[in-house]
Amino acid sequence: MKVLSILYTACLALLLSGCEEELNTRPEGTVPTIGIDYTKPENIFLSVSAAYASLRSYGAHVFPYIGAFEIASDNADKGSSAEDNPPMLEFDNLTYEADNGLINDLWKGYYDIVSSANYSIHQMPLFEAAMQNSANKLYARQCQGEAKTIRAYAYFNLTRLFGKVPVIDTLLTAEQLSAVSQSATPQLYAFIEKDLLEAIQVLPAKYSREWAGRINRYTAMALKAKVHMYQEEWDSVASLTDKIIASGNYELLADFREVFSIDGENSRESLFEIQSSTLGNTIGDQTFMEYAYVQGPRGNYPSNMQGWGFCTPSQNLIDFYTARGEVIRPATTLLYRGTKTPEGDSIRSGCVNPVYNGKVYTPSSYNIWNYNGYGFEHNVRILRYSDVLLMYAEAKVQGATYTTQSGLSADDALNLVRDRAGLEIMSGTTLQDIWDERRAELALEEDRFFDLIRTGNAASALADKGFTIGKHEVYPIPAAQRQLNPNLLQNIGY
Repeated sequence: MKVLSILYTACLALLLSGCEEELNTRPEGTVPTIGIDYTKPENIFLSVSAAYASLRSYGAHVFPYIGAFEIASDNADKGSSAEDNPPMLEFDNLTYEADNGLINDLWKGYYDIVSSANYSIHQMPLFEAAMQNSANKLYARQCQGEAKTIRAYAYFNLTRLFGKVPVIDTLLTAEQLSAVSQSATPQLYAFIEKDLLEAIQVLPAKYSREWAGRINRYTAMALKAKVHMYQEEWDSVASLTDKIIASGNYELLADFREVFSIDGENSRESLFEIQSSTLGNTIGDQTFMEYAYVQGPRGNYPSNMQGWGFCTPSQNLIDFYTARGEVIRPATTLLYRGTKTPEGDSIRSGCVNPVYNGKVYTPSSYNIWNYNGYGFEHNVRILRYSDVLLMYAEAKVQGATYTTQSGLSADDALNLVRDRAGLEIMSGTTLQDIWDERRAELALEEDRFFDLIRTGNAASALADKGFTIGKHEVYPIPAAQRQLNPNLLQNIGY
């Protein structure tokens, strides 16, 4: 079940008057105020909690996120009504340019996360120096590892989105910020890998149930494996994913539907989720995010069972499932109008769109916020164990020579995922088998667009959208950011 310690701590952080200015996300060019007592162990986690809270931003993981990472792919259409939100339609049609406001929101959202993480990273040595016992000193280093993983994750998305972005890892004045230059993609990946390696060295293997949802050693390993996968460094992918598998800390849930339920949050299949909750309240501080809400059934009734209706499953995805003879995964992934869910909620025939994202469905009994509230309890799944298994299988097929501890073959790893989906066992696994399995397993989880790009399949899969090789592999540097910093060079084709 959902564990809320991280969110509770975030709320507490905002209520502590002596620390309030410290814990709000600050512009990167500002200097922190004084006021934190570095001798108190209970203060160590506060800035890390604020970094976690920054992950819930609209720009990073709500509306722009579903557009750039999923609607741009062949898995999803814009959804909603035809005239609603032209900038999102540009994602669907790959017609966006540098003035698209949602792209600027992505840039700002991820750099806000970087800012929060940077602040926390620089706080931890002050706590470590002030602590009197070794356990508290270690805890400060572990908290720094969490913040470094958060920063690495933000830069991984920035790198995939824009190709070349500035590395900001310390406090800068406004003048310095307006003069920073972009780092090339290889430099960005090296920076990300360094953060993750340092995090892996200090993070614990797991936390108590009370702290479920916190980043641990295997979270950082899984993210680092994905970073190496995008660079086709297959021995590194195999080594990291094998260690996760051999740890025995993770396994697939027997029921695919449970993975995306409220009770299935922070489960033994989860390596990284962004936490969202109303904390059981109907009004008050916003500790939830609207990721699920913006994808909820448009025009449904009652009001707590409706949302904006964006990111609807495409006919292409539906046909893909049908051709494979899939039953179990589409039953969860595809939420059709005119049907009733197993939990008893009606998706009425009058809804605007014929089908919605079922992976963000939240039963009405959880939607208690004073306005609508659909999906406010829904965590965003970022890294799941099935993704680890499929990365491992791909590394093995790509020729990784790393001697594994788990003893799994590529067939073994693939078939663990397929068996849960009720599909027949395969042998002689090919890359296409793995790529198809990734699509079927991770559909509508914001993985598909960049999977198509990294595998070289985007031009064929997105030909009807006009995908242009040499242009659409990255998004344009936002025009608003280039006005603030003339040193930012525009990507080719924009």
